[in-house]
Amino acid sequence: MNGAAWIFRRLLRRPGRHCPARIPGATPSARRPFRAAAAAALLLVLAALVPAPAPAQQTPPVSLIADSVQIESGNRIAARGNVEILAGDIRLSAAAVLYDGSSGKLRIEGPIILSQGAGSVVLASSAELDSELRNGIIRSARLVLNRQLQLAAAELSRADGRFSRLSRAVASSCRVCAGRQPLWEIRAAQIVHDQQKRQLYFDRAQLRVAGIPVFYLPRLRMPDPTVSRATGFLVPDIRTTSRLGSGIRLPYFIALGDHADLTLTPYLSPVTTTLQARYRQAFHRGRLQFDAALTRDRLLPGETRAYLFGRSNLALAGGFRLGYDLELTTDPGYLLEYGFSGKDRLDSEIRLERTRGAESFSARLTHLQTLRASELPIAGLLPEVQAGLRYERRFAPPLLGGRGLWELSADAHVRPSGADGAGRDMIRSGARLEWNRSMLFGPGLALRLGAGFRADSYRIAQDSAYPQNLLRFTGAVEGELRWPWVRAMPDGGTAVLEPVAQLAFGRSVGALPPNEDSTLVEFDEGNLFALSRFPGEDRVEQGLRGALGLRWSRQGPWRRGWSFALGRVLRESDPGQFSRASGLDGLRSDWLGTARIRLGDRFALTSRALFDDRLSLTKGDAVLDWQGPRLALSATYSHVIPDPSETRPDPTTQLTLDASYRLPGNWRASLQYRRDLAAARTTRAALGLRYVSECIRVDLSLSRRFTTSVNVAPTTDLGLSVSLFGFGPERGAAPRSCSGT
Repeated sequence: MNGAAWIFRRLLRRPGRHCPARIPGATPSARRPFRAAAAAALLLVLAALVPAPAPAQQTPPVSLIADSVQIESGNRIAARGNVEILAGDIRLSAAAVLYDGSSGKLRIEGPIILSQGAGSVVLASSAELDSELRNGIIRSARLVLNRQLQLAAAELSRADGRFSRLSRAVASSCRVCAGRQPLWEIRAAQIVHDQQKRQLYFDRAQLRVAGIPVFYLPRLRMPDPTVSRATGFLVPDIRTTSRLGSGIRLPYFIALGDHADLTLTPYLSPVTTTLQARYRQAFHRGRLQFDAALTRDRLLPGETRAYLFGRSNLALAGGFRLGYDLELTTDPGYLLEYGFSGKDRLDSEIRLERTRGAESFSARLTHLQTLRASELPIAGLLPEVQAGLRYERRFAPPLLGGRGLWELSADAHVRPSGADGAGRDMIRSGARLEWNRSMLFGPGLALRLGAGFRADSYRIAQDSAYPQNLLRFTGAVEGELRWPWVRAMPDGGTAVLEPVAQLAFGRSVGALPPNEDSTLVEFDEGNLFALSRFPGEDRVEQGLRGALGLRWSRQGPWRRGWSFALGRVLRESDPGQFSRASGLDGLRSDWLGTARIRLGDRFALTSRALFDDRLSLTKGDAVLDWQGPRLALSATYSHVIPDPSETRPDPTTQLTLDASYRLPGNWRASLQYRRDLAAARTTRAALGLRYVSECIRVDLSLSRRFTTSVNVAPTTDLGLSVSLFGFGPERGAAPRSCSGT
C-alpha cells in the first residue's frame, strides 16, 4: 500500500499507542466505541480509495500522531492538533494535515517543520504535498542545511524527494533578526538544492554585504554544508608585499575521487606570475603529499624559479614503514620571498624503519642543500649526501640479569668537493654492546650498574691528515645511585626529593677519527647521567668522571605542580673534548639548573640554564605560557655565549613573543615579535586582526621581516582573507542572539 494508506492504517492499532482521538467531555470508556467505529470506517474508505501497489514496490512504514482524526465528506480525512508524520527518515510536524482521497494530496497547515535525515530542515507556513511527502509546494519557506546555511523564499517546490526549488530566494549563514540586515547574503532569482548530489545552484546571484550589492554572477554552483570535499574555488587570499606588489591567490580545489585531490593556486601580481600546486592522496596503508610552485617574476628576470616539497609515510608488509621527505628549490631566496617556507637548510630523505618486539631497524639516505648566505660559498665543503644503517636488539643476559643491547650500525658522509681535507668523504661501520641492571636495597636506595663496549672502523678519502683506514675500540662502566624521598601532602598531592650520584669511566684505544656528527653538544637534564654526552658516534666521552644531582618536585591537585633540579659533572682530568659553550669543558662543568612550574591550565614556565661558579650565564632558555579568559601569551628567551668551535663568533640572545587578545564583538588581535637582543635589532614583527562570527571570518595581517642577506631583502607583507561559512564543513563561532549577547 502507498504512504497515505500506511498513515491511516496506524489508526487501527489499539487505543493510546498512536492516535488517541480526544473527544471533549467524553470518559475513557466512551472513547473505545468511537475508535472502533472510526477505524472500521477508515478501513472501508482506504480500501476503496487506495489501489494496491505492485509486489516489487517497497514503501517505508508511515506513522501518524495527532490529537484528533476526523473523516469528512468527499473522501477527506483530517488530522488536527500537534500532528507528526514519520516516513522513513522524513519527519513532518504541523498544526493540521488534510488528506484528499480523490486526488491523493496532503494539505498541511503550519507552522510546519519538515526534516529529512540530519542534512536539511524546512520551516514553512503552509504546504501542499503528495501522500509520499516527496513532491509539492511549500509557502513562506525556509530551508536550513546542516544547521549552517539558511535559504528563504516566498515559495519552495519539491520534486522527486530530491530537488528543492526556491524562487526569489535569499541564502545566508548569518543569524537573521527582525529589522536587521544580515552581515552577508546571496540573493538569487532561483536557488535549486539537489539533495542527492548535495549541490546548490544559483540563478542570477548577487552577493550583498550589510545590504549593499558587491558582486554579481549570472550562474553559481556551490556545495551544500554537508559536503567536505568538492571541486571548486576556495577562499581567495589578497596579499601586498614590498617585493611582490599587490596580488591575489585564488586556489582551485579538484577532488580526484574519495582519496586524492589537487589544489591549483595561481598567484598574480604586477611583479610575478606564479602557479602553486598541492597534490594529496591517502592509501589504506599511508598517505603522500606534494607541494610545488613555478614562477616567472621581475626579481630574477629571465629565470624560472621553482620549488618542490614532498612527504610520505607508508606501511609495508612485515611491519616496515617507508617514508620520504623531498625538499628542492632553484635558488636560496625563493622560499622566503614567497612565504612558502622559512627553512634555510633543505634535507631530502628516504627512510625504511621497523620496530617489532625487542628489535629495531632503520635505514636512511639524505641529501642536504643549504640556503644560508654564510654557507653558500662553502657549499661544496659540506656533507651533501649522508647515509645511515642501524639494527638494534635487546635481550636478557642469562647470568648477569638486567637488560642487554647489541647494535650494528654504519654511516657515510660524501662531499661534492675533491679538495684535500675540505672535501673529505668518510664511511664508518661499528658494533655496540651494552648492559644495564637496576636493583633496590636498604632504605629505598636504587642502584643501577652499566657497562658498554663498542668497536668502530673508518674509511677516509680525500683527507691526508688521516690515514685511509682507522680502527677504534671503546669501553666504559658506570654506577648510579638514587635515594628518592616521598611525602604525601595534606591536599592530596605528592612531594619528592631525590639526590642522585653517578660514577663512570671510559677509555678508547686506537686513532682519533674526524668528527662529523658530534660537533654540537647540548648539556641538559636528559644526559646529565648519561654514559656519553656526545650526540653521535665519532666522539665518545672518556676518562674518570662523576655526576651529582638533586631534584625536588611537588605535584598537587588541579594540575598544579613544580619541579627544580640542579647538577654538575666532575672529572679527574680534562681531555679537552668539549667546547666552552657546551658547559661541559674543564674539570668541573657548569651548573645545570632546571625549573618547571605549572598552575592549572593558566600558567606554565619551563627554564634551563648553564652557569659557572660566579653565576655567569653560559647558555639558557626559558618559555613562559599564560592562558587567560582574554589574553593568551607565549614568551621565549634564549642566550648562548660565543664559541668559535661552533662557528659562532658572537653571542646569541633572542626574545620571542607570541600573544593574542580577545576583543569585544568576536574580534581577536594577535602579535608576533622577535628581537635579537645581542645585536639590539628587531628581526621580525607581525600584527593580526581576526573577526569570526557564525557566518564569516575575516583575517587582516601586517608583518615585517627586518633581516637582510645576499639572498633576501627586508620585506613588508599585508594580507587579507575573507571566508563565508555555510558552504562546506567549516563552522564559525557560536551564533549570538538577536539582542547581540
